[in-house]
Amino acid sequence: MKAMLLTDIRKMEIREVPDPEVKKPTDVLLKVKKVGVCGSDIHYYSQGRIGNQVIKFPFIIGHEFSAVVEKIGNEVIHVKPGDLVAVDPAISCYECDQCRAERYHTCRNLRFLSVPDQISGCMCEYIVMPETSCYKVSDEVTAEQAALIEPLTVGYYSVHLAGNISGKDIAILGVGPIGLSVLQAAQVQKVKKLYVTDKLDYRLTIAENIGASWVGNPEKFDIVKKIEEKEPLFLDVVFECCGDQEALNQGIDLLRPGGKLVIIGIPDEDIVSFNISALRRKEITIVNVRRQNECVIPVIELIQSGKIKPGFMLTHQFPLEDIEEAFHTVSGYRDGVVKAMINMD
Repeated sequence: MKAMLLTDIRKMEIREVPDPEVKKPTDVLLKVKKVGVCGSDIHYYSQGRIGNQVIKFPFIIGHEFSAVVEKIGNEVIHVKPGDLVAVDPAISCYECDQCRAERYHTCRNLRFLSVPDQISGCMCEYIVMPETSCYKVSDEVTAEQAALIEPLTVGYYSVHLAGNISGKDIAILGVGPIGLSVLQAAQVQKVKKLYVTDKLDYRLTIAENIGASWVGNPEKFDIVKKIEEKEPLFLDVVFECCGDQEALNQGIDLLRPGGKLVIIGIPDEDIVSFNISALRRKEITIVNVRRQNECVIPVIELIQSGKIKPGFMLTHQFPLEDIEEAFHTVSGYRDGVVKAMINMD
């Protein structure tokens, strides 16, 4: 089968690799349909690492995808050949202390697609996943929508961790795919006011078009002062979705006493800092988000019910042969890109 391998920093090759096989009774052989290019893929592409997760080249990356079931093991009962599925890229052991505490996303033995020393990614024609990672979607859900479910679950889980935000004033700092996923999940919770910032004006326009109360570019003016003019008591919750030290600082400044800073973005640096005096005086709660935990089904239900319509996030599609152009587009924020997707079929 064909697979895209990252062979060095900013170097990619399409190669023939062995076809995967169903070996365990709970295995599902999947024909990959659509693969989203994620921010973590860009980290690996441009830096070869995320924190202490360092790639050993060559390596198949990618973890956001939809697929059609090709073949199943003899104990698989929830999906069958021909089903279109959304795929959770996390494979938990279901036996360790974290799994017993229903923290499957922090499983001690977790294997996650496209993570070095765990399991290779999905930018290939076929892949084998356990049944527990495969979620059948209805006929009304497209392969593109199914591939968007993974980032949407991160947004949904982030809003869940923030607690009850119904009727509250919130901000989202950074509205790439994850920030826009947070925005949609927050709208389902019926927040009162939704303030959005980003350094790319076209993304602000998208956020405004789907219901943001206010948008602002931090490179053009002091967004803290601008929001303070509208909210003198400041905000209840801030979602930091860009992995930027300046945004973390703004998040602390924007929160009222007792507020929550929800950190979702992945910084380029291993160490970030906080104004501890402001944190202490305001008694700010910092919530870190680690991917998602058991949120695939509720997100599928929201899409199937029409309460979330994520299609607007998909701005670019590329055939596998043009994958380098896809990565150049996403890493360079070119051509109004929000989510680029690779067509594997």
